[in-house]
Amino acid sequence: MKPIHSSGHQIHFESGLKPLLDLLGSNTYSKIFVLTDINTTEHCLPLFRQMLDDFNGFDLIETDPGEENKNIDFCIGIWKTLLDFGADRKSLLINLGGGVITDMGGFVASTYKRGIDFVNIPTTLLSQVDASVGGKTGIDIDNVKNMVGTFSLPQAVFIETAFLKTVPAREMLSGYSEMLKHGLIADKAYFDELKNQKPASVTAAQIYRSVEIKNEVVTADPREKGLRKILNYGHTIGHAIESYFLAEGKNPLTHGEAIAAGMICEAWLSLEHETFTQQHLEEVTRAFSVLYPHSRLPQAAFDELILLMQSDKKNEDGKILFSTLEEPGKCTYNHAAGADRIIAAFNYYNQLF
Repeated sequence: MKPIHSSGHQIHFESGLKPLLDLLGSNTYSKIFVLTDINTTEHCLPLFRQMLDDFNGFDLIETDPGEENKNIDFCIGIWKTLLDFGADRKSLLINLGGGVITDMGGFVASTYKRGIDFVNIPTTLLSQVDASVGGKTGIDIDNVKNMVGTFSLPQAVFIETAFLKTVPAREMLSGYSEMLKHGLIADKAYFDELKNQKPASVTAAQIYRSVEIKNEVVTADPREKGLRKILNYGHTIGHAIESYFLAEGKNPLTHGEAIAAGMICEAWLSLEHETFTQQHLEEVTRAFSVLYPHSRLPQAAFDELILLMQSDKKNEDGKILFSTLEEPGKCTYNHAAGADRIIAAFNYYNQLF
């Protein structure tokens, strides 16, 4: 597959990491670091070494897995490790892992000594189609997602489907949610294709199409001033749901499970568009209901969920803003909804199951 060009760097597909060897050979990096979590050290690092002909010219930095660890405390630990290992401004950080690693690793690299080069090698479906692409880095603050971060571009992104063999079925389902979103906001035919298959059947060509859609949007609007906001469809409510269940700690949802619920709720809000019909709502609802488990939203949590939404970084003038569908395959942004409408969307979601 040919690389996708994205704002001064390339996204490589199924290259066996050969372009990474070329990158390392053509730059005089003083030191190279690989950031992993415990899981990717065990399951992905051996394949990474194998693809690079047993390359060992790096120092390994390992962190704990999970969204709950994507915070400033873990960043401080990584910054201190880089300092202890003598990392200077000519160092390179290779982020090998899922969305937590690429989000946090990109943030660490973009701020360490005011910025060092980094490369993303996403190893989960979610990070391949979403987190590693687009130049957003970030960490969570008090369970509010991605509240501190930067726009900072990697030197390159390398997508290898071989890493997906290590990904559990539930995590594949999580990434699939973002792929369905790409179809809903930009390509109805792609959405129809995905909704009629299972995540385990995802192909390299479909991953490529998702990245292609996201790249077209972020290239047109790199700083999220307008069009890029359509990528947040399902996320205003979905991030609040994800944060709420993460804070509860008993049965945290994956990102994709929470976003699936958010997309159903925000499809209901889309009924305000004359072109988005009840039939469209039923089509979107059915697609996610078939694939994703239902996690009832407790009525006692409604106020807390709205409070979490009020902290969403996309809001303006105290209004909670949403991206909504004009029809499957076409999305618009900056639509405000009050608490009564949001609660009605929660109730719609709850009564489905």
